[in-house]
This record gives sequence, C-alpha cells and structure tokens, in this order.
Amino acid sequence: MEELKSINRRTFIKQAGGFSAALALGSLPFQAVAENKKIKLTILHTNDVHSRIEPFPMDGGKYQGLGGVARRSTLINKIRKEERNLLLLDAGDMFQGTPYFNLFGGKLELDLMTKLRYDAGTFGNHEFDNGLDGLVKYLDHAKFPFLTANYDFKGTVLEGKTQDYTIFHKGGIKIGVFGLGVDIEGLVDPNNYKGMSYLDPIEIANKIVKILKEKHKCDLIICLSHLGYQYENDKVSDLVLASKTSDIDLIIGGHTHTFLNEPTLVTNLKGAQTVINQVGFAGINLGRIDFIMEPGSGKKQMVASTYEIDPSIEESLLA
Repeated sequence: MEELKSINRRTFIKQAGGFSAALALGSLPFQAVAENKKIKLTILHTNDVHSRIEPFPMDGGKYQGLGGVARRSTLINKIRKEERNLLLLDAGDMFQGTPYFNLFGGKLELDLMTKLRYDAGTFGNHEFDNGLDGLVKYLDHAKFPFLTANYDFKGTVLEGKTQDYTIFHKGGIKIGVFGLGVDIEGLVDPNNYKGMSYLDPIEIANKIVKILKEKHKCDLIICLSHLGYQYENDKVSDLVLASKTSDIDLIIGGHTHTFLNEPTLVTNLKGAQTVINQVGFAGINLGRIDFIMEPGSGKKQMVASTYEIDPSIEESLLA
C-alpha cells in the first residue's frame, strides 16, 4: 500500500473502539499491524459501474479518460500482492449504461467481475432490465455470491440463486456480509420482476445483523446496499438504515451515484457509529477501507482511501 502513494487518491484515518473519536486526515500507522494481536483487513469496493468496460472517451466530457476495467484490474492486482486479508465487493448496478450490456445482456460484466475475483455483490435495479429470465440466464457466470436479503424470489426462476448473507474468514477474524436492494416499483417494468416480493430493508437488516452478531459471532458486519445515500423524502436510504439499526460497521452504498469525499459516520441505535461509503458511478473510483482490528476486544482503527481510476494508475505502476 505504501508503494501506491503516488496514485491519485484521498486518504483519511479514523481510530477508536466503536468509531467514537473525531475524524482526521492522516496516514495509516502500519507499524500497528506488526503487533501480534492486531489484524489488518482491506476492503475494496465499487458501485454503479453500469457496464463501463472501457474508460470514458476523450471527447471533452466531464469524465473523459476515467474508469475502465483493465486499469481497475491492474490496481486491484497490485493491492492484492501487498495485502494478505482482502475483500472485493460491489453494491449493485453493474449492468446497463453502454452498448456492452445491449450486446451481451450482462454476461460480459459478470465474466469480468469473476476475473477480477469479486467476493460478493448485490443487485441494483438495473440488474432487472432484462427481466428475471434475462438475469438468471447469465448468473452462473458470476463465481461469487449475490446477497439480497430483502428481495424474496420464492416461486421465481431466481429462487435459491441468491443468499441473504455470507461469512468470510480473514486472518482470524469473521466478517459477515449481507445485501439490501432498493424498492424497484416505479424504477423497473413490473413484468421484469413479476413474482418477486420486496421486504422492508430496516426490518430485514435488524434480523440479519442479529443472526450475524449473536449466532455467528462476527467481528465485523458489512451491508452491501443499493438503497441510495440520501433522499429529501422519507424513503429508506443508507443514512436512515444506519440510524435505525445496530451493529452494522460498514455500509457500502450505491444507487444514487454519490461521490463522497470521505465516508459518513452515523450514530446507530446503540450509540456507536456506522460508516457509510459510496464512490460515485461508472468505475471512476475504487473505494478502499482498511480496518486494523484486535480480535475479541472490539477495538478498531479505520482508514479510507479513494483511488481515481485514471491514466496515472498505469504510469505509477509502471514507474
């Protein structure tokens, strides 16, 4: 990670037991990892990539030259070589946005995510653009689980094809990850999700978190959310979810294409803080959250970084 300092990114630190201290800019105290009882976990994440396989064209647009799966892959592979305990996660809407989706129906996106070795993802509303049949047609190309706790697919072609949650074991710590999707009524043609039921995300989240915390004794709980960051009305968002639940350590968000300069911290029902992060759309950024943890103590340090996926990545890694 130290070798990547020249890449265009923003970094800040948060350290406390339960994230109660003030947020500050800085650099990660890597020497802490050398202490026997501390474990470092690196979480890389994307959201709303929207079939952006190649960088934006150099046409004078706001995002010209940014993004691209090849650059993201190069960066991820570099970080993988440096970090022992790593998860790569996606918060939905990997489909729709360029002709690649129109031509291949999502197969290419899932093939590439598999090659990048994603560990888990959740569904966004655009995953239903070709209907349940269109989604299930290529779903087996994803060699990672889709987590969708509040979408009930019972009686549909997707029944049994998704999971409410999954658990990862990294360096002696247990990480529970679950997924929540936005209410797709009004966003998707009703014929495209016929038979699917939408369940209240807050109720479901509290149920799943209790299972992960009490039954499975997870040290860290992550929600992959396609609910959206914030709304002007009372629609459930990541900010609302965080405030009305407990024991979620990190919400990786999507749907609203929100570019956060730094993660948002929200006080949950237990008075602790939940971290929310979202990195825009179209693969322009790769998010990174590093946790330094002391298993069994509940003490954590958190450092968040955002890498902009631009040509400087290739130049920096070749230097």
